[in-house]
Amino acid sequence: MKHDDELHALIGAYALDALTGDEHDRFTRHLRDCEACRTELPGYLDTAGRLATAVAHTPPEHLKEAVLQRIDWVRRLPPRVPEPVAPTGVFALARGKAWGFGIAAGIAAAAVLGGITVWEGRQAEQVQQQALRLDSRTRDLSAIITASDARTVRGAFATGASATLVTSRERGRAVVIADRLPPPPQGRTYQLWFSDGVTMRPAGLLDHSGAVLLTGDIGAATAVGVTLEPAGGSPLPTGSPLLLLDLPA
Repeated sequence: MKHDDELHALIGAYALDALTGDEHDRFTRHLRDCEACRTELPGYLDTAGRLATAVAHTPPEHLKEAVLQRIDWVRRLPPRVPEPVAPTGVFALARGKAWGFGIAAGIAAAAVLGGITVWEGRQAEQVQQQALRLDSRTRDLSAIITASDARTVRGAFATGASATLVTSRERGRAVVIADRLPPPPQGRTYQLWFSDGVTMRPAGLLDHSGAVLLTGDIGAATAVGVTLEPAGGSPLPTGSPLLLLDLPA
């Protein structure tokens, strides 16, 4: 039987519906008796929902067009019928000629379809690579929010947008999940920073919404800030933070 503190550490996995069997049952019973877990769980569920939205990926429009075009080329399989008796005489000769024309037509069709197959293969490879990148990103983000020591801090921008900071001191990593953050002005970008007291170091760029795994180790940082910088980012902040979230101890 896990101790209460060990069960409490499973709250992130529970929010992601990643617990199964006896472990899920034990945490469910623990949740009924643990006021701290019941208080924290809505925040984890909200973070998990934002994470799912952040990594969602809409298939590219050209893929839909490729499928629709492909429909015109794909033939339905014919019904299965008994093998006909081999003809003889003139019928065999006629069938032989027809079979030869069929081979020629088949070769021509194969050449056309081969080109399409190569093109589709490249499209499929691109989609697969995108999926692999997303899958890796999802694992990295999930590893932080399900860490046994994961802690969550929330804050709001002056615009009304919000940000959730999830940290794991054991892993030395942090995730920021932004919600309803408007697109930055033309030629500008949102940039994340680790605040080490009097200095700040770059920690990645933030889209107008979604989740970002901060670049670098938390180290001695005491807070995470968000600033508006020139497109591509800046080595040092050029303005005051739009939001500063204190890192949990």
